[in-house]
Formats: sequence, structure tokens, C-alpha cells
Amino acid sequence: MPRHTTNLERLLHPKSIAVAGGSVAAEVIRQCRLIGFAGEIWPINPRREQLEGLPCFPDVASLPGVPDAAFLAVPREETLALVAALAGRGAGGAVCYASGFAEVGGDGIDLQRELLAAAGDLALVGPNCYGLLNYLDGCALWPDHQGGQRVERGVAIITQSGNLALNLSLQKHHLPIAYIMALGNKAVTDFHHAIEALLEDPRVTAIGLHIEGLGDIAAFSRASHKALQRGVPIIALKAGSSSIGAKLTASHTSSLAGADELYNALFRRFGVARVEDLAGFLETLKLLHVCGPLGGRRVGALSCSGGDASLLADLGQACGLDYPELPAAVHRELGEVLGPLVPLHNPLDYQTYIWGNVPALTDCFAAMMRADTDLSLLTMDFPDSEKESIEGWDESVTGFIEAHRQQGKPAVFLSTMAELMNGPAAKRLLAAGIAPMQGIREAILAIGAAADIGRRSTELIGLDPLASPVPLRDGPIAQLDEFNAKRQLAACGLPIPAGQLVTSLDQALAAASAIGYPVVLKAVSAELAHKTELGAVKLNLKDAAQLAKAFGELPGFERFLVEKMADGVVAELLVGVTRDPQFGLALTLGAGGILVELLADARTLLLPTSRTEIEQALRGLRCFTLLDGYRGKPKADIGALVDAVEAIARYAESQADRLLELDVNPLLALERGALAVDALVRLVED
Repeated sequence: MPRHTTNLERLLHPKSIAVAGGSVAAEVIRQCRLIGFAGEIWPINPRREQLEGLPCFPDVASLPGVPDAAFLAVPREETLALVAALAGRGAGGAVCYASGFAEVGGDGIDLQRELLAAAGDLALVGPNCYGLLNYLDGCALWPDHQGGQRVERGVAIITQSGNLALNLSLQKHHLPIAYIMALGNKAVTDFHHAIEALLEDPRVTAIGLHIEGLGDIAAFSRASHKALQRGVPIIALKAGSSSIGAKLTASHTSSLAGADELYNALFRRFGVARVEDLAGFLETLKLLHVCGPLGGRRVGALSCSGGDASLLADLGQACGLDYPELPAAVHRELGEVLGPLVPLHNPLDYQTYIWGNVPALTDCFAAMMRADTDLSLLTMDFPDSEKESIEGWDESVTGFIEAHRQQGKPAVFLSTMAELMNGPAAKRLLAAGIAPMQGIREAILAIGAAADIGRRSTELIGLDPLASPVPLRDGPIAQLDEFNAKRQLAACGLPIPAGQLVTSLDQALAAASAIGYPVVLKAVSAELAHKTELGAVKLNLKDAAQLAKAFGELPGFERFLVEKMADGVVAELLVGVTRDPQFGLALTLGAGGILVELLADARTLLLPTSRTEIEQALRGLRCFTLLDGYRGKPKADIGALVDAVEAIARYAESQADRLLELDVNPLLALERGALAVDALVRLVED
């Protein structure tokens, strides 16, 4: 096991802690005591005799032992010396609270480099960070208030923001939290280190990440892949979305495969569910903690309110949940319990005829749980959030718990708004293995995320973790003309139309005669990126007269391409490849043609990819309905489309150290086969 990994384990589960500084260090000692830390605490302060009743030591060398962990609440210059001294004594790890490092630029960047060098094998968290909380074993390397409590198992939260970490510790969502880690500048310990260390603790049920940016995509992919294999779900709240599409690039693809979409591709590949906000972050973690990844999106929903049932139906269907019809047996059982006045649907408004009747409520809920669904959901709001016992509501909680005990299906007890969940009821539900969810939209999105993770977990994962990107070699960038670009791609198996390069009308007429009408005439130049917008393409020329006329309308060009006009076209697609210094090569599939940016219907995959991933991406496009025979129209040859995309990916990977960007637009989806009728390639010259 690498030394840093071993030391991170010591930092997370210390038996001894050194605390350096003054008032902030004193707060760390208080937090350790509040959380129940049972080990040794050694304050370091040469100017004080004691701190919080503990004797101070003047320096690291005078400590009575080698600390497993240290919290350094001293100025940045003193931090460097302390880190070096701790590393020299063989300490496990340290939290560097001080700011003024790389986040401020200037000399701070140099100081962070010095800090990294001083750390050696030390598991250093920070600088510019709050540290970590371990609610399982009782450890608070933490300089401020925090609102968590000890648990036996729970989720881990890793964030770059100390204030956000503090706020999440104060949550009132009834989420059992095992660890909170605030990584700050991530000079040494990054997300992938933390994930891999937390995966070694079987008490961690799920991991939530708040990400401002990732430093090592390949290492993150290895950690996420390991989590997927071990069945520990990860969710991510990614901040700072941006787009590289605003840059001046030649290809359409670059406007679609922005930086944020590259993160989406990374997350999708390794089963990391992306959430939108903090409430969704907490609720999704809670559902995963209680129920784990789900087998699908089929929900059996219950409510004693028609309004709640309608909201569940509308929001659920909009977010991709499925409310299957009730089987005849379930329909019959519910009818016996609820009587003839209650319409039986899913979502079900069971009304209030059985309000307060525990046996009837249990029978109703259990019957609904026997439907062919992946999760059962009961919506109910409480009139008081903290009252220990509420007549009428307690009976529903009891009935739902008993029905869940009988059926064992993943289950959610949902309040429509976060503040309308009752605390004592939430504790009962958690103890019974039922998720007390708060907020309809948050719960519905959490169900979708848990189903996505479940699907990814059960798929045959034929994709290995990503390797570090191949760097782009030095040299001038050249743009290939269409003729050469398509022939290079064809050499890797991409189908292209029959065609000839010509320089005169006579040659064009001879080529068309040999190829057979109808034909396409295009101007050919390495400076032409988007020929259609410039009028440099003439389509569906049916005879020599039309070809001659079209030729005369393309003055100023020296070379032309005559190609066979395709027929049997079902749809136009775009397939492109971009490169990113962090992510490497990425392949984007989308609706193609002249409206590609307007439609913005695209999915991005990181290379290398697989045939399965390519087909799933195609099926995830909104335009797939066209490929699949919209309103009885012909279907596209999906197998041939996948073959064509694989050929483009092969070419890109073969040119990994040269390729800057590639655009095949359109790739024609045909009833039989596929055909690339235009291509743009920019790469480093040989």
C-alpha cells in the first residue's frame, strides 16, 4: 500500500492529534472533545503554557510521540516549517488551515509548491481548508462549530469549500453523515485519494462530492471505477459549469462538447450521478444511504390527497419516472380495503376512509408494494416537525413500516416540503430502513439518480479507467481539405460516397458520367470549414446541364469534388472529436446538418469508448425517434451507424498525439448503411 494511502488512513482514524496555533487550535480541541475523541491531544505553541487545559509543547520535536494527525492553525510561513517537521518525524497527516497559497496566485503558487515538497509522504489536506470530521469514530480536525452527531454508518461528503462543508454538517434532512472532508486547495490529497480511502471503510454507504474542479481526471476515473465495482454509489454537485464552445474553433463539435459536458461524460461513464443543488445533494445521498441503487424507475406511489398524487404524477413523468398500471390482483386487494368510492390508479389517492386504522392502512400499503415496481412511495405532510406523537399521522407511519417489513421493497416516506417532515417519525422510518424524504422534486430526482446508478452498476462494464491524455505534439496546425480528410477516415473504415477530385468542367462531367447521376458538386479547399453556409455545395444535380450550371456558380476555386448523391436518408447526424488538456479526446454524437448548434441534441463520450456506449449514446438522443422509424417512416441501420462511429473513434485514437479536432457533419443515417458526406480535420503537421 502506498505510504500516502497508509498515512491518509491514520489521518482519518487518528489515535493521537497534534494541534498547532492559538484560538483556532483551541476550538479544534473543543470540537474533538464535543465529538468524543478518545485519543491523545498535544497542543503546539511556544508562546503558551497550556491550551484548553492541556500543556503546550514548543515544537514538533518535543512532542511525546509521533502524531497520527495534526491540525495546523498558524500563518502560511510557519505552516511550511511545521509540515516539514511532521513529515520528518513520520506523522500520518496534517490539515493546513492557512490560506494565502495557490488560490491567491503570485507568490502563493510558489509557497504551495514548497508546501508540497515539504509534505513528503504526509497525507496533507489543504491548504486553505477546514479539515475533516469523522462521526463514526469521533474525530474533529475542525476549526469551527459543526452540527453533526455520532453514527454507526452513514454517507461521506467531500467538498473543496470549508464553509459549504460546515453548512452541510448543520443539515436538518435527517441524513446520517459518517465523514465530512473539506479539501481546500488539494495540494496533496485530492478527491481520488479521499474516495479510495473511504471505500476501505464498510460503514460508508454512499459518497457525495462537491466539485469545483478535478486535477487528475485519470486518477478520479480509477477511484470512481473502483467505487462502482464495490457497490458504493457516488453523486456529484459540480460547480462552475462553463463552455469551450465560445472559443473560435472551426468545428461544430466544439460548440457542443464544452467543459461541463466533458464532466457529464466522465460521470456517466463511471456511474456518478450528477445533482443540481444542495437540497438534491442531501436527499439523493439519503435515498442511497437507505435504499442503495435502485433496479429501475418504476414507482408505486400513495397519497391521501389528490393534489399530492397529481404533483407526483406530473413531476415524476417529466423526470422520467414510470408509474405502471396496477395488476389485477393488486387492484382487487386495494378495492377490498378501500371500498368502491376510491378510484384505483397509480399514483393512488387512497383518501381518508381508513385514516387512523393501522390494520387497514397496512393492508393498503402492502398491497401497493406488491405491484411490479422498484420502489414504493407514500406522501404525507406532518403538522408539527418535532412533536413526539401525532394522532392520525403516527398510524400511517406504523402501517407503512409494517407493510415494508412484510414486503421488503425499497420504500420512501415523503413530505412535499422539507419543513413538513416530523423529526421523531423520520428517526422511526430510518431505523426501519425507509427513507424519510423531504421535497417532492428533490425526491423524484433522487429516485432517478439512484435508478441511473443501479443501471450502471448492473451493466457489463467493459470500460477501463481512463489513462492520462496523450499530449499534443508541437508543430504547426493544418486543416485538411474535405477530400483528404474523408480519405484518411475511410482508411479506418468510415464509409464515404464514391467520388472524384477534379479541376475542370470537363473532368467534372466525366466523373459524373462514371459515377452516375444524381451527383453533388463541392468546392474543395483547406480554408473551407463550413461549405453549406458559403454556398460552396450544389446538391442533387440530375444531369450534365445541371452540373455545368452549378460549376459556373462556383467561381474562385481551383479544385472540386464530384460525388454520388445519397438516397434512402433517414436522418443527418454529427460525429466529432475534440481534445481537452485534462480529459484528452472526446467524441460527440448529435443531430447534424445546418441546425446542429440550434438543436443542441448531443451526447459526449470520452475516448477510448465501446460499441455499447456508442449505441447507448445514440439511443439517448432526442432525434433517435427519427432513427427508429418516426410515425411509420423507414428505420435507420443502427448497426451501420455504430460501425461508422467506431471508425471515427479509431481514426482519432490513431492520431492521438496530432489531432486537434474532427467534424463529420453530416453522417447520413441510411435505411441500409451509413455515409459520411463531409469531414473537417485539424491536426499537427507531420
